[in-house]
Amino acid sequence: MARLIFKTAFTAALLLVLVIMGMNNRQTVELNLPPIIGHTQKQPAAIMYFGFFAVGLLAGAVLTAGRRGKSKSE
Repeated sequence: MARLIFKTAFTAALLLVLVIMGMNNRQTVELNLPPIIGHTQKQPAAIMYFGFFAVGLLAGAVLTAGRRGKSKSE
């Protein structure tokens, strides 16, 4: 139960930081990834932060998806 509360609080704190960054960084930024994207992406900074957060969240979910709990065959 404590682990669930900690994970929920941690995720809420990350989302709060994301909201604060989005509110205070409204200028347009450029993203260059020549091997993947052929042209420069120009988006508001808040959209970029959200995208990076989403990619990190999905990567974490994929990396932890295969874990199995300890067997309780006692």
